[in-house]
Amino acid sequence: MASHKPLNEQVIVITGASSGIGRTTALHASRQGARLVLIARSAETLKALVGRIVADGGEALHVAADVADRQKMEEAAQEAVSRFGRIDTWVNNAGVSIYGRLDKVSETDSRRLFDVNFWGVVNGSLAALPHLKRSGGALINLGSEVSESVAPFIGMYAASKHAVKGFTDALRVEIEEMDAEPVSITLIQPTAVNTPFPHHAKNYMDREPKLPPPVIEPDRVAEAILKAATAGGRDVKVGAMAVVNTAMSTMLPGLGDKMSVKRGMSQMDDMPPLHPEGTLFQPGEEESRRDQPPT
Repeated sequence: MASHKPLNEQVIVITGASSGIGRTTALHASRQGARLVLIARSAETLKALVGRIVADGGEALHVAADVADRQKMEEAAQEAVSRFGRIDTWVNNAGVSIYGRLDKVSETDSRRLFDVNFWGVVNGSLAALPHLKRSGGALINLGSEVSESVAPFIGMYAASKHAVKGFTDALRVEIEEMDAEPVSITLIQPTAVNTPFPHHAKNYMDREPKLPPPVIEPDRVAEAILKAATAGGRDVKVGAMAVVNTAMSTMLPGLGDKMSVKRGMSQMDDMPPLHPEGTLFQPGEEESRRDQPPT
């Protein structure tokens, strides 16, 4: 297992830092002394988060950028190095979902989801790698339990997370095994996490989406990410259901399919859609400031 600098000596870049797992990870890392570069489309929300971190005695820089833009990710990496001198850990966390049957979701929306969820990981990884090779650092990509299993109504999201796993696994073999570079490449695979994830998604359903129980808190995912930042790792599943669902899909796929139907049906709330356009194309800003989704 890899060994990296302690967090209080690290410069950490986090994409999708304006809400949910990214925001929580940033706050945890800052409290442990890491210097941060926070990336998201939501400029005002990022400014507020950086202000909070600085007021608490931390150091952070915000970069308003869309992870789907390779050049913007390369520029963000350069900003990190210009400000702090290096990059020790890069966390590709940005992501968005679509709720709707696959035969109902438009190609435009599906391609946008892949631009963020898959190409955003590719762009961030390739922008980060030259710097991580120099520092002997950690690349951490956020997959999901649906990187290996599936759920109805979020099929395109699951497809993108399968792609993230395939890319991450291949990159790990090339960088760690073939080239023997001092870089660890880790895939984090959480179960459902208590974040604004369903409320930021584009929604084709006639009801408001919700997370399927049981739901874990984002602090647990942040802890797994920061452990990988110091100790490396390969595939890290977070939450009991992530272990159960991925194992079921691998060993008993027929039963896994039936279980996924039941879990998928629990993704619908009783109320009508609140914000069906979500943040697929537009940043969340004020909505992204919430630490938790509405009850």
